[in-house]
Amino acid sequence: MNDTFFPGGVWPVMLTPFGQDNKVDYGALEELVQWYMDHGASGLFAVCQSSEMFCLSLEERVGYAAFVCKKAAGKLPVIASGHISDSFEDQRTELLAMADTGADAIILITNRLALQTQSDAVWLSNLKKLLKELPKDVKLGLYECPYPYKRVLSPELTKWCADSGRFYFLKDTSCDIENISAKLQVCRNTPLKLYNANTATLLESLKLGAYGYSGVMANMQCSLYAYLYENYQHQDLTRLSDLLTICALIERQLYPANAKYYLQQEGLHISTKCRVQDHGALGDTFQKEIHMLRRITKHMEETFHG
Repeated sequence: MNDTFFPGGVWPVMLTPFGQDNKVDYGALEELVQWYMDHGASGLFAVCQSSEMFCLSLEERVGYAAFVCKKAAGKLPVIASGHISDSFEDQRTELLAMADTGADAIILITNRLALQTQSDAVWLSNLKKLLKELPKDVKLGLYECPYPYKRVLSPELTKWCADSGRFYFLKDTSCDIENISAKLQVCRNTPLKLYNANTATLLESLKLGAYGYSGVMANMQCSLYAYLYENYQHQDLTRLSDLLTICALIERQLYPANAKYYLQQEGLHISTKCRVQDHGALGDTFQKEIHMLRRITKHMEETFHG
């Protein structure tokens, strides 16, 4: 791995498998890590909203990240988030604990650094305070997590973070190509690389300099996103982009239970059980839609992979 930044490509936002006892199922998690590797992932984003991190204890978050780091060691870089608390002191504790897991970077959640009603100036002041508490040799990243509210970074705040030299990964959830383009401009010639979470703007953002994809659909169509990233510079992949965008509407169904169900069809021993929702709501029609998505995915893989 390059010392100055992380590899471009697809960084799945990892799911958390739960057993019938509602505890983290590490056997299924090991299978999941391997599935990502087998389907073209360039890195892994452990402990994020898709991981149901707001419903995991600190012990579970740390244990999850450490396990993934161990299983991916020497194969893929791993980044991890997980500071979900409101107080500065608790966030400091969470981040320092996560830094000890072996993760290649610790990701700061943008909505944890200021209240929704507070200004960018307050946000930056709180960030500076937090940075003083984190070891300077720990690589950092930023994640515009949509929950409990989405705090999209302005180009100005992005520039400050990029110029600081401490940030290497930005998971952008703005779904706004103008915002993305402005961020990419200020990230040029810095260690900070932008990874887009939104399929509809992905291809255009890659052409503007985005470093890859880190979004929900990597839990179902990882290999197709890897193909898009690897080939967009020398192929016209507008059709693939269009198809992926329409497929991504499945996110509005019952995620993450639907992604776990998809992975069951892939042969993983993963339960659809979730803590953030009643997985029992994944009824017959929803399941049929997932089977349809998988058939479409296999056809697309045959078409584009050859």
